[in-house]
Amino acid sequence: MSNRPEETSTDRRAARMRELGFWGDTTISDYFGAAVAKSPERLAVVERRVASANRTALTYADLSDRVDRIASAFMRLGVGPGDVVSIQLPNWWQFIAVHLAAMKIGAVTNPLMPIFRSRELAFMLALAESKVLIAPEEYRGFSYGPMVQELRATIPTLQHAFFVDGTGADGFEALLQGAPAEDLARRVDADAICQILFTSGTTGEPKGVMHTSNTLWGDVRPRVARLGLTGDDVVYMPSPLAHQTGFLVGILMPVLLGTTSVLQDTWNGDRAVEIMRDEAVTFTMASTPFLLDLTEAVERSGTIIPSLRIFVAGGAPIPRSLVRRATRQLGASIVSIWGMTECGASTATDVDDPIEKSSETDGKPNPGAEIRVVDRDNGRVLPPRIEGNLQVRSSGNFVGYLKRPQLNSTNEDGWLDTGDLATIDEAGYVRITGRTKDVIIRGGENVPVVEIEGLLYEHPAIAEIAIVPYPDERLGERGCAFVVLRPNHTLNLAGLVEFLLARKCARNYLPERLEVLEQMPRTPSGKIQKFVLREAAREKAASVS
Repeated sequence: MSNRPEETSTDRRAARMRELGFWGDTTISDYFGAAVAKSPERLAVVERRVASANRTALTYADLSDRVDRIASAFMRLGVGPGDVVSIQLPNWWQFIAVHLAAMKIGAVTNPLMPIFRSRELAFMLALAESKVLIAPEEYRGFSYGPMVQELRATIPTLQHAFFVDGTGADGFEALLQGAPAEDLARRVDADAICQILFTSGTTGEPKGVMHTSNTLWGDVRPRVARLGLTGDDVVYMPSPLAHQTGFLVGILMPVLLGTTSVLQDTWNGDRAVEIMRDEAVTFTMASTPFLLDLTEAVERSGTIIPSLRIFVAGGAPIPRSLVRRATRQLGASIVSIWGMTECGASTATDVDDPIEKSSETDGKPNPGAEIRVVDRDNGRVLPPRIEGNLQVRSSGNFVGYLKRPQLNSTNEDGWLDTGDLATIDEAGYVRITGRTKDVIIRGGENVPVVEIEGLLYEHPAIAEIAIVPYPDERLGERGCAFVVLRPNHTLNLAGLVEFLLARKCARNYLPERLEVLEQMPRTPSGKIQKFVLREAAREKAASVS
């Protein structure tokens, strides 16, 4: 494939972003080279494997040597500019090294979640026309080799596969054996596609989101500046590197800062506390469930993380009770953000904002980003505090969907329709109120789903809550509450309704079904898959009608 964008922003957008200083000619290879030259003996990456308790630490000099060897091996295999290298790895150091190697020769990185199997991979690898796949030999009891060999028989472009911890010619170590090529350095266009990342599927339809170096740095650099991060910070990444949060914060951000990225490969809150203490972590970003688990692990153990300064949480609204608990237990600033694979993290609260901002809003725009709320019917920009469709225009906005331009929801002026419903207050802080497909219209009145979920997160029996619509012949739709309970707690619909009424909730907003789950269906990044719950609610309602 060509690594120039198929569906690019207008030249006017590029000129404007460059004029404002959000875009330039810099790629991660430039930042990495500067970090190697400045502090070759500084730790670049620390990999902590939970199952084996192994710790691998590489300095910038160590990592640079491996990157050069991998890039040279790719060149010998015929990988060149625009070719796609797919990486299906947990949070291991090899993920970072492969991306840096691909960037060095102008190849395109395609991150893939380790939980994907043949059904998902057959579609994604074929659409991306992947030339190389890097996967584990084995991870969490699954052997990847047989699956990959079957895929290679059906995907003509997939010429090579290498397995971390494997042996022989297709073991990852084979990529490290040769000497680095003398003509390795290649100038890569910062406007060329460098990443194809498939959306994680909260709507059930994965799309290949294309980013360039400029769109990725257009998100990361303003965030670093706003958070006040420096080379003295140590970045901890438990979110998958194959998700945009992990990719941007676990790979790009530490390289930009010339600091250390601490990787945890399998999520476990108790181990996270140990790792963060051991590595003197100061900053992390993950979805709201990670914040909850970490807070509860600290509460159980009584162990503090004295170095931690900032926890950035997103992917779902942060309940007010959790913000207060986390602030007290972790001793860190809790920052709320909103973002998408298509545009990165476009809004955030400030580190010194009051707790209410993190629990009641999703922040205000980062430098380089603009947001607005428009009427869902006529596209008219709405005044403060009126709910409508959220749109974003940002230096981090993507450049199109791979081979599917008909799905692009960016208008001629560069505004991306996010699919979220929101309100914006007078100070510019946004609050996500739901997804356009998650709206419950009961008897002609919209139910504020996120507000009701926020109230229910304060219920002592509820660990997790998601409210979705189900069809009703008389009212059009009613609400079904899916909950995960805390240990040793019970809950029925009458108790849930009583709790909401005690908090002055309007009766029209009350859920009319309650379903208790052992766990929520989630995307690999931790977001609740409401499309799965909507279907379950519809089927349950139909079965009793």
